[in-house]
Amino acid sequence: MGINVEFNPDLALRDISEFKNGNREKEECIPEDLKAGSIYDFLKSGQRNYWLEGELPLLETKGDAVLSRPVASIIILEITHFKEKDKVYTKGKYKVVEIFSDDKIYFESYARVGVRD
Repeated sequence: MGINVEFNPDLALRDISEFKNGNREKEECIPEDLKAGSIYDFLKSGQRNYWLEGELPLLETKGDAVLSRPVASIIILEITHFKEKDKVYTKGKYKVVEIFSDDKIYFESYARVGVRD
């Protein structure tokens, strides 16, 4: 028996319609009013680790690893793992750096294009 931990190079959330239809919690979805500079809560099932030292892409997921292109660039501010009814979850906060509305390439894997130390 091992420890089941997932390492995520991005934050993949559902479309807000999943919350409006009663299928998901609000924190599991991309906010309808997503704004650069704003801070939002997120919730994911499972024990997940995210990179905390720079920008990473916010993606929309349909589930089963069906992911969109980056919707925004975010910085994850905090992460907490917890158990509820014997199921493990990861929750946290992220800050939106920039919202993308075109087809330009903004990330190579987890690295923001044009932003290197």
